[in-house]
Amino acid sequence: QVKLEESGGGLVEAGGSMRLSCKYSGNFFHLNTMAWYRQAPGNARELVTNITGGGRINYKDSVKGRFTISRDNAQNTADLQMNDLRPEDTAVYYCNLQYWSGGDTWGKGTLVAVSS
Repeated sequence: QVKLEESGGGLVEAGGSMRLSCKYSGNFFHLNTMAWYRQAPGNARELVTNITGGGRINYKDSVKGRFTISRDNAQNTADLQMNDLRPEDTAVYYCNLQYWSGGDTWGKGTLVAVSS
């Protein structure tokens, strides 16, 4: 069964850094858009950043200059480097793959907790 699997996450102090990774077990990874979403307690899930198969990148305003998304099409992975983390970045982070043919799939999520 095709799936996405996140790794990374945990507890970090404010101002610290953390790297999340997402691995896709299916085919044609290079054609698909990869995204990271997050959901804080009591809040709706929100898009943090995405990267298309062609390398076009978008970021949520509040993470610009602090977060960096990257992808390795040879390894079927997409990483999220998070620097200068803030308590308001605390959330469950989800990897999302949008298929070039339509539809999407989600990872199970990984918790990032930033202490003040």
